[in-house]
Amino acid sequence: MDDPRDEPLLPAPRGPLSRAVTTYLRGAGPLPSEAEAAAAPVYGEDLQLALYLCYELHYRGFADVAPTLEWDPDLLRTRAAMERRFLAALRADAPRHDSVEDALAGILVEPVDGTGVSHFLRDKGELWQLREYAALRSLYHLKEADPHAWVLPRLRGRAKAAMAAVEFDEYGGGRADRVHAQLWADLMDDLGLDTTYGRYLDAACAELLVTVNLMSLFGLHRTLRGALVGHFATVEITSSPGSRRLAEAMRRTGAGPAAEHFYDEHVEADAVHEQVVRKDVIGGLLEDEPQLEADVAFGVAATVFTEDRLGDRLLADWGEGRSALRTPLSQEVTHGS
Repeated sequence: MDDPRDEPLLPAPRGPLSRAVTTYLRGAGPLPSEAEAAAAPVYGEDLQLALYLCYELHYRGFADVAPTLEWDPDLLRTRAAMERRFLAALRADAPRHDSVEDALAGILVEPVDGTGVSHFLRDKGELWQLREYAALRSLYHLKEADPHAWVLPRLRGRAKAAMAAVEFDEYGGGRADRVHAQLWADLMDDLGLDTTYGRYLDAACAELLVTVNLMSLFGLHRTLRGALVGHFATVEITSSPGSRRLAEAMRRTGAGPAAEHFYDEHVEADAVHEQVVRKDVIGGLLEDEPQLEADVAFGVAATVFTEDRLGDRLLADWGEGRSALRTPLSQEVTHGS
């Protein structure tokens, strides 16, 4: 078994579906039926946590869960039933585009009067809100680049070389202290947060789980390689301007030098990555496999759709002065502790 210090604890279930999956992972009961999977709201807490549990077995797993369950046939069938519902909902709900160019058009130009999360945090966000944002995003950023790395063996030629080059930067260019997941951990340290992998899973809302599950869904299926490239392109295109606003938010609130550095690093790096991804990753992929254009466009649209849902949730909660976490961060933990 892997070093248990590297494995998070199983979270508390959020309904019958996630309870059954958790129980099965502990070797203490059966998996849920397909009927139970079909009954749970597709974007709801229960199904999304159950799906997250299945996906996490392909990353670091969980303490006291046998590593062999990663490829357990019964668990994979349960996961597939949830994935079919998730993917069908995304295809129905995300905007449809005629081309990749059309899909990217809406995110290539910054609106004059932006109203998203990064705008809110830059202009009037408080330190407690930045801490909540960092805790939520840690479910992705502490494994940053990992979901996208799954596409590498599924690409070739120009697309593969360009994707590998961008991923090399994400992994610190060969330097452990510059791996972006480590930079995020440093940011969390500045904000007085626990940097343990998976620490804030119990606190994360369903909307956040959806955004992380989307990457795993696209990454684990070769048939969705185009969608994963579309997701990656969206992340890189929107990262630089958003990071600039978040760096300003960190400076304004005195979050700390590592908190500022993470976003300053992404302003410059992702501006370069955007050009490489658009020209060589997408361009190379569609040159080799033009039939994947609709999938790339879907990946862009699904990413925007799920991120917008998360943004709406955060802004609604913060706008009312309440925590966006299921379990608010301890008020005793303060910056610099």
